[in-house]
Amino acid sequence: MAPKRRPRLAVWKFASCDGCQLSLLDCEDELLAVAEAVEIANFPEASSAMANGPYDLSLVEGSITTAHDAARIQQVRRWSKVLVTIGACATAGGIQALRNFADVQEFVAAVYASPHYIRTLATSTAISAHVKVDYELHGCPINKAQLLEVLSAFLAGRRPAIAAHSVCFDCKLRGNVCIMVQGTPCLGPVTHSGCGAICPSYNRGCYGCYGPMEQPNTAALAAEWQRLGASRRDIHRVFRTFAAAAEPFRQESDAHGE
Repeated sequence: MAPKRRPRLAVWKFASCDGCQLSLLDCEDELLAVAEAVEIANFPEASSAMANGPYDLSLVEGSITTAHDAARIQQVRRWSKVLVTIGACATAGGIQALRNFADVQEFVAAVYASPHYIRTLATSTAISAHVKVDYELHGCPINKAQLLEVLSAFLAGRRPAIAAHSVCFDCKLRGNVCIMVQGTPCLGPVTHSGCGAICPSYNRGCYGCYGPMEQPNTAALAAEWQRLGASRRDIHRVFRTFAAAAEPFRQESDAHGE
């Protein structure tokens, strides 16, 4: 009897820092089990051996910032039966989406000695703005345990069991005293779970690395920040970080702009 064909996995990079791809390599012992369960057909971060598509599953890191990548993601979509975006860049445009609120040509002129060589788009956008995405995994970087859950769910033919609650829920699970009650502004009430409430556990406000949770009440949180002494400028800036282009954060930031 011929051996059962393993599903073919591809990992793709667009505009990003590579941190979410490294989360897969950081799985260490679990990575051996992944390698046994799937054929890693295309993963330039890990191997120079790259096989052509089609692929059963593609993991996509990074945002779309050039015309070339806007065309390339279309090809990746055609090659992929299932496409999962991983990380803040791929799901919300990333920190580079700050360009969406300014004149990117001014940035190019300030940074590059020969700006006429640079070919870039005016915006940094999520993968879902260009092609159909089957699942989004948030984080900057992603949680490797959540990534393994996504891979396991794919192999089992089920939807990933990733929590949709806020960081506040994780704080309660860890027994943390709410730092906002103690007077520290925190994005935990509107931020997607995934980090394990690292920052609040060390008495620091959540920075929103995992982007907006489902149906976040950002207006109520902004009002509480103001009660704690935060200025409109503070609120405007705090919603423009890792997930600046995510709609709930973008809208709240705009509401407190100059």
